[in-house]
Amino acid sequence: MFLYITMIFLIAAIFFSLARMIIGPTIWERLLALNLISAKVILLLAVYGVYKDNILMLDIAFSYGIIGFLSLTLISRLVLRGGRQK
Repeated sequence: MFLYITMIFLIAAIFFSLARMIIGPTIWERLLALNLISAKVILLLAVYGVYKDNILMLDIAFSYGIIGFLSLTLISRLVLRGGRQK
């Protein structure tokens, strides 16, 4: 029951972060919200894997974490260098 409630709170937190990503006036606030969403999805996948007793979900969460980190790093570098204007 505790894991089920935790998943519900994580889903609500993802929606709040999504709203912050849409509202955020600067690109950096949007990237921060994207990073928060990525971290919360990783937590949600890990909690769901423990809830269903499925070790494969933990591997998927780990892979998603690596992909999320790399994509956020590349997007940040693109924004810092001026985007597509150069």
